[in-house]
Amino acid sequence: MQPRELELKSSAVTLSDMEMFIFPELIYALTLANIMSPVIWQWKDDPWFSGLEKMTPYRRILRLKQFIMDHFAFNLDLDTWGLTTKQAEIDRFNSFIDIETLRQSNALFGYEGDRYYFDIDIRSHFGLDKYDSDIIPYWKTETVEAMQAFQYRPDYAAGAGECVSLAALYAAALYVVAEIPLESIYMMATPLHSQNFVDIEGGILTNNRRLVTQTMWFNGTALSAQARRALENERVTIVAHATGCIQTIYDEASIDPAAYGRFEEGLRRYLQTPITTDILANFLRQSSKSQCCFQVRCRCGGHELFVPLERLFAYEHGSPHKVNPAQREKLLAEVETQEFTQSPLANRIILNDLEDFLAENHINPENPADLARLEEQFTCGCINLREQAQALINFSRIEPRTPEAASKTFKPYARQLDLKPGMNRAEVIARLEDLRESNPMAELAFYAYRDLNRTDTEPFIKAALERNPVSLAGFTEQGLDEIIEKVTGWPNESIYDEPGRLAQPDEVFNFGRGDGVEKAVLIANVARSRGLDARIEIDPAQAKLILDQNEHSFASSKALKAQTWTV
Repeated sequence: MQPRELELKSSAVTLSDMEMFIFPELIYALTLANIMSPVIWQWKDDPWFSGLEKMTPYRRILRLKQFIMDHFAFNLDLDTWGLTTKQAEIDRFNSFIDIETLRQSNALFGYEGDRYYFDIDIRSHFGLDKYDSDIIPYWKTETVEAMQAFQYRPDYAAGAGECVSLAALYAAALYVVAEIPLESIYMMATPLHSQNFVDIEGGILTNNRRLVTQTMWFNGTALSAQARRALENERVTIVAHATGCIQTIYDEASIDPAAYGRFEEGLRRYLQTPITTDILANFLRQSSKSQCCFQVRCRCGGHELFVPLERLFAYEHGSPHKVNPAQREKLLAEVETQEFTQSPLANRIILNDLEDFLAENHINPENPADLARLEEQFTCGCINLREQAQALINFSRIEPRTPEAASKTFKPYARQLDLKPGMNRAEVIARLEDLRESNPMAELAFYAYRDLNRTDTEPFIKAALERNPVSLAGFTEQGLDEIIEKVTGWPNESIYDEPGRLAQPDEVFNFGRGDGVEKAVLIANVARSRGLDARIEIDPAQAKLILDQNEHSFASSKALKAQTWTV
């Protein structure tokens, strides 16, 4: 196998965030591996999804969201998959990418995006400040099986995964369970986050475990502010789709240009909304520093009364009613009498007057004259509210920074996936098998699927020996005999139930279980790190590990073809 092919296919096994940045096809390969997985197909039989076929697409997606919320947590623990170094990754990928380009595009190599990333101190944000500046995490992305297996780890009640894992899980489950066409699902990666844009019902974002509709995007709550953070502060470096991929740093793109055009149009439409009185209230809900410059006027007992806006928002927290005009009267009825004043507060805008202006004037953010008229309404002796006028405009319309189509040469794959909703699992796998020679995402899907009866073994072994630091570190204080005894005592069950599919050593270590072949590979990797030669002789029912002259046999249900691995 040629070096680039070996690096690519071994990366499909380990699926680190860095590998996906270099090889963007891997994001969709993981999604296809999850689509092939029996785990997600079994969800269709769960009583939770009873009657799903009678629901609208949006209701089906909502039902799926709650299932994922109930069964998976978000996990970004640096210790789960271990650490590497910037130099090690640079040495590994320097023949694939210009290092200066890498520094300008990847958060772990120098990119800090807009001012936001300087403010949060990126290394402290991710807990890296306790390490040398050259240390970075692997942040491997999990298959659905590995996500489920978190239930075996201490302090986890159910499954878990990081943002790319959850994005790939959502994309696969949207197709398999909710029967949303793959053509409507676009996977987006920024330097620090991954999420999906589902181009139905006005657009839906999957954001870690949650869903964000366009209405939710603009509601001004803390959850929506968190969801907005990536697209507000980062550029989109990768878009992956059923037709292919586009990556900021590469001149060629495999995604269908018409599909990419639909994505850009749909995402841009999702991220923009007219500036209405409701949007103004939602903006002020999110912009706490602006609230102290506003007051609300109301009438009570024939008198005009005034209340500071920040006090009114404080009452929102314990009320079903909102500051928004349609619900404000009911909220005001809950406010204590002493909160009101009979005279307008100095140096504060009366929110009602600004709302009247918006109700009577359509503001087009593209028209400088409209913007000037809006800014004139933001005048008082408080903070620089003209800046807040611009902030309101920015709140109502985000221009996504996606890879520029005009600068790319589009080279679609020879054959498209063409996976239709309603196909069964066997039909999906047969279709992907048929596409392997003409569609790289289909070929890489089987490596991400870890099926050694369908793939070459060399990429799996390379990944196992080079990118599994957690098990090596975890066994540092133990002798080899003690390690063998401990690993042998773990449950003889793989997190991958099917024949042919194998877990990597760190998965076996983290989840404390494994098939005999998996246990043999784990022990062999530890032995190799200590300068010992190891050989694994495999037949369908067992794995025999030879360390120097000592043999250790492990029962296996993986039904692998007879072969020998020299480690």
